[in-house]
Amino acid sequence: MINLHPQIITDTAGEKLVVLSLHEFDTLIEELEDQEDCRLFDEAKKEDDGSRISLADYLKTRQAKHG
Repeated sequence: MINLHPQIITDTAGEKLVVLSLHEFDTLIEELEDQEDCRLFDEAKKEDDGSRISLADYLKTRQAKHG
């Protein structure tokens, strides 16, 4: 769990804003990126049909396509 200490401020237009320390903000962004990575991994696993090719075969195919 991220330990946050948000401060709520109101700008001159009456809009409420949240202020975090840079460390808290960076930690929050890292956590969101980690969650996104997990989501993308889970998505990729669902689409995985189990077929694989070796790197050498991939490189041969790529070289043949791009001459």
